[in-house]
Amino acid sequence: MFKATNGRITPGMLLRIFADVLMVQFSLLAALSLTWFYHVLRGDVPPDKTLSQHFWIMIGAYADAAWPLTLICVAVFYLNGFYTYGRFYQGRYKALIVLQAVGLSYLIYGFLHFGLQFGNLTLPRIAFLISWGLTTVVLVSSRVWLQIWKKIADPERERVLNARRGQGKNVLVIGGAGYIGSALLPKLLAGGYRVRLLDLLLYDTEPIDSVLGHPNLEVVQGDFRHVGKIVEAMQDMDAVVHLGAIVGDPACELDKELTTEVNLSATRMVAEVARLCGVERFVFASTCSVYGACDEVLDERSHTRPVSHYGNTKLAAERVLRQMSDGRFAPTILRFSTIYGLSGRTRFDLVVNLLTAKAKIDGQITVMGGNQWRPFVHVDDAALAIASVLASPLEIVGDEIFNVGCDAQNYTIKQVGEIVHQHVPGADLLVDEKDTDRRNYKVSFAKIRNQLNFEPQWTLERGIEQVLEAIARGDILDYRDAKYSNVKFLSTQGNERLSRSTWAHEMLKEITTS
Repeated sequence: MFKATNGRITPGMLLRIFADVLMVQFSLLAALSLTWFYHVLRGDVPPDKTLSQHFWIMIGAYADAAWPLTLICVAVFYLNGFYTYGRFYQGRYKALIVLQAVGLSYLIYGFLHFGLQFGNLTLPRIAFLISWGLTTVVLVSSRVWLQIWKKIADPERERVLNARRGQGKNVLVIGGAGYIGSALLPKLLAGGYRVRLLDLLLYDTEPIDSVLGHPNLEVVQGDFRHVGKIVEAMQDMDAVVHLGAIVGDPACELDKELTTEVNLSATRMVAEVARLCGVERFVFASTCSVYGACDEVLDERSHTRPVSHYGNTKLAAERVLRQMSDGRFAPTILRFSTIYGLSGRTRFDLVVNLLTAKAKIDGQITVMGGNQWRPFVHVDDAALAIASVLASPLEIVGDEIFNVGCDAQNYTIKQVGEIVHQHVPGADLLVDEKDTDRRNYKVSFAKIRNQLNFEPQWTLERGIEQVLEAIARGDILDYRDAKYSNVKFLSTQGNERLSRSTWAHEMLKEITTS
């Protein structure tokens, strides 16, 4: 099922707006009526006014205040998500949102009416305060009652949803139409998962064409930076796999502030929504680039020294997730090795794929530097690692960091070039001693092997052969095409700039100066 979400006004939204308008009107009229009765009972009716005339003064005050107050309330409620994502909030958090929105609405109206003397000053202050309180009580009560009524009137639906949640088979994959995601979806669907994919679909649906018609796949086109999309997509999910990011050093350097927003700010927001929605299992795609440059063999306890903006944002996101972890929310962080191989959305801006394509098509293998160590993992094995985490008990994977790869696939860049040369002996192997990439890390994968029994199914040699066979079949016509490169695609399509988050940049500053 393909579902493109947007901000259109729906009949259900109009019905909820109409109901809130009636409740605001009722509260205002009730407040004025109570004030009128109070004055009548106390005999405070002005001597020059009859009871009937005093009544119509009250009605005039209602008519004068009703329309501006209602318009302000509806506007503030809408902006607070009452009619979109906010309706999915649960319990005390929803009550707090309603309380804040009603308070803001009445403060705005009070400032306009009493401060700037907007309209006829016929609304008594006591009636204003009573209306404020009644609106709060009525709106909160109506939403609490709706939740109770749903459970009473539709117990079968709740029973089915609770059963599904217990199975842990509902998974939201954010950014799942990308390099890793397009390899992950077939595995999850084959494993009996019900998958909801949230993706901007920058590359259209071509990367996921093979599974697009699957009955257990729901595709939601949307930007994971928007809280409304995330809240809607999170409903009824047991687990979240967060793959959405700007990936790769060159792509992240195009617009560092945008990268910070996407890789750090959005990740925190997604995690906060997941925690509010009761999602315990949260898998985050990080990178071994957080290790930076070190000559020792590194494991998950090693000191992190990222040397790129990409690595800095991923490390900052890791720290945010670890700080959020509690008894009800236990993220799993996967630090992926440098990935190679083919998926639905293949990349040729990664060293193994790039050197292989250049060797086959250009007849040259150009290695920059060559002595830098890198761990490697096939994209299919990266997807397998995610599936393994989802299938493992939360007690084993919750609040844990795992390097993803295997010890046997730690290579220097020069060794990679030599292996490619063995498969394409007719190509020239050129080594440029000038090292332009400071990243250098050799990684241990003992933890994921011992705790999850994870063993990659692919070798570097098989991955090279896979790329060569795809080129020979004509599946890859031009490896230089922008669609195969994150940095080229973002450069040609342009970066959408966002409002800047002070918090995100302060967090990043802490990472880079530590």
